[in-house]
Amino acid sequence: MTVRVQRTFEFDAPGERVWEFISDPGKRAEAISVVERFEVDESGKRATWHIKLPIPVISQTAEVETKDVVVDPPRYVKFVGKSKVMRVTGEHTIESTGESTCRLVNEFVVDGRLPGVERFFKKNLDRELDNLDRALRRELELTA
Repeated sequence: MTVRVQRTFEFDAPGERVWEFISDPGKRAEAISVVERFEVDESGKRATWHIKLPIPVISQTAEVETKDVVVDPPRYVKFVGKSKVMRVTGEHTIESTGESTCRLVNEFVVDGRLPGVERFFKKNLDRELDNLDRALRRELELTA
């Protein structure tokens, strides 16, 4: 089973400011609660997430190797993450809605490779997108 979630956020900020956050693999990783730590490579396009999922099958952190596969500044970024426990794809599209406002469309797809991974994300992926929204608003110094 594949878990897919799409959410849209509205911001009273120009798209370029949202782009500064959403195009940064480190800032995206920081917003995810199950990422215990991460490293971003020198290119700034690849990151390794060390995730801890609260499911019995995984007793230690799992490494997810992520990389940006499509980058169209300042409008669109798509990344793919692969590991022994899951594959994740994230897409972020920024749409201008006015002179200093924008919309961020987020879509995440998670394919679990171990029992319990998809069930965990089916229950929690919406919450992870809430975390992303809060982190972006903090970055933009906006109220949630």
